[in-house]
Amino acid sequence: MSLEIKNLVLGYEDKIIVNNIDLSIPKGEITMLIGANGCGKSTLLSGMSRLLIPKEGDVLLEGVSIHDYKAKDLAKKLAILPQGPIAPEGITVKELCYFGRNPYKNLFGSRTKEDDDMVQWAIEATGLKEFANRQLDSLSGGQRQRAWIAMALTQNTDILLLDEPTTYLDLAYQIEILELLKDLNKKTKKTIVTVIHELNQAARYADNLVCMKKGKIYSQGRVETVFTENMLKDVFGVDSIVILDPITSRPMCIPK
Repeated sequence: MSLEIKNLVLGYEDKIIVNNIDLSIPKGEITMLIGANGCGKSTLLSGMSRLLIPKEGDVLLEGVSIHDYKAKDLAKKLAILPQGPIAPEGITVKELCYFGRNPYKNLFGSRTKEDDDMVQWAIEATGLKEFANRQLDSLSGGQRQRAWIAMALTQNTDILLLDEPTTYLDLAYQIEILELLKDLNKKTKKTIVTVIHELNQAARYADNLVCMKKGKIYSQGRVETVFTENMLKDVFGVDSIVILDPITSRPMCIPK
């Protein structure tokens, strides 16, 4: 399923945050958005998911503007997990996951076998089977984030957008979430787009990088092409050397 951004301009009131961006998201791969704080990463993701109406330009899903889709139809094709989602107090993991089935609810709102099967699959795929009936607020940070990803998976979309899914998590949980996304992408071929701050994690887990600077695309493409010493200096102001990770053979940076 193709996702293309055409001449996109996004902002709030009179302030422009994302300025005239063209971008094509590769199908079935993991694309990560990187850039300094305030460069427009999360704003771009909001525009890609219809959470933010563009001032100019458009986002095309299968060649059709996302703004031309009915809400339920779009929710069957594209799921977004925003930063810091909030759940009702006392909700269990399984109950949370059923919220992802809302686009498929019938006239009477009753659950179907397909709903049950999809929720069960998402819980198992995210390694939460033993926590299915536990309350969300009783889980660790990493487990809660996996539960939110499970909810997004129950929408059964080809495209999954995540805004900083590893923020505020300890390092072990960050790796846990990134390994989960990598495994899901490998098994389901879903197109995954995520905003991320940790540069070496981006280089390790992404198939493609989109680097932003001051609301524009600085560079985009395969990790080996984008993740350079010049980029790190120009975008992040960091003098560093880029070497190959001895375990993954992916680029990694070491500040000088």
